[in-house]
Amino acid sequence: MQLSELKKLSWNDSIREQLLGQGLDRLPHAVLLVGPAGVGKAVFSEELAALLLCESVASDLTACGKCQACRWLEAGNHPDFRRVAPDGEDETEGGAAEKAGEKAKKKSPGIIRIAQIRELESFVFVGSHRNGNRVVLITEADAMNPPAANALLKILEEPPASVYFILVSSKTKSLLPTIRSRCRVIPFGPPDVTAATAWLAGVGLEKQAARYLQLAGGAPMRVAQWKDQGQLAPLDALVDSLISAPADPIALAARWDGLLKGDGMFRMENLVEGIQRWLFDLAQDRMAGEIRFHGGWARPKGVENLSPMALMAAWREIGQFRRSARHPLNQLLFLESLAAHLLRALRPAG
Repeated sequence: MQLSELKKLSWNDSIREQLLGQGLDRLPHAVLLVGPAGVGKAVFSEELAALLLCESVASDLTACGKCQACRWLEAGNHPDFRRVAPDGEDETEGGAAEKAGEKAKKKSPGIIRIAQIRELESFVFVGSHRNGNRVVLITEADAMNPPAANALLKILEEPPASVYFILVSSKTKSLLPTIRSRCRVIPFGPPDVTAATAWLAGVGLEKQAARYLQLAGGAPMRVAQWKDQGQLAPLDALVDSLISAPADPIALAARWDGLLKGDGMFRMENLVEGIQRWLFDLAQDRMAGEIRFHGGWARPKGVENLSPMALMAAWREIGQFRRSARHPLNQLLFLESLAAHLLRALRPAG
């Protein structure tokens, strides 16, 4: 995202004022941006990093976007900036293996390893190239494995005065409490519907914006991602298959299999998450008469005959499917089992 686009998320202006209202001199050296995915935490973190590195800060405390530092950051080669993100490879860091100098590695998507954190030590404890601030941005801090988290904790204990850490997380329960305690925690939430739908219209999604916004839990940037990845049509088709689910799990699994073989980036984990959202709404409708995610779709027939306990049990059971959703051994068998769990919960209560 271009620096000029970073100011468009107006719903986070109050957070910006809260953090920067007393000037950059009062900014803590470690901040943790927390909240659901898709509400602008990543954009805010980029804006903050640019501000800290800018050499010609504007009077409204925004990066100028024109100085040498801003141009370097935009090009991705600023010498005083480090970005840490999951690299997809996990190290098995046992004591015996480490003493022997061995590094047994296995593929494990979404992991920040200890080696990535250790690489920061020379950056943090050596002087700045530009005689200014240095910034470390950890985009998914909850993806750190335990050795990486402990290594970061040691760096956070006594960082140099000119070094700033910006951590971003949508799953703060996965973070060490001691890491949270060394950061100023900045909570983010979904914007109001008016601001979110206006922003979605600006990125080319006017029709059904409110429907998808509700499906995304109020997170507009997640809806924009669905649009860019070609997931909106499969999501519609998935909900349609749930509204009129056939009694045969094999037939339902075949419909889902066709969705997963489409041209977009609709994946098994997206399908499992969508089924969980559906079960949650059915259970909430039965218990409280409210719908959280699917207000933009027709209410299925016979909801009043379903057991809320059975629905919540299925919601928990299908949550277990998410652990293996990325790499099922047999896709069709996986889908048939998933469909069977769903259809059992949709049987009228006796």
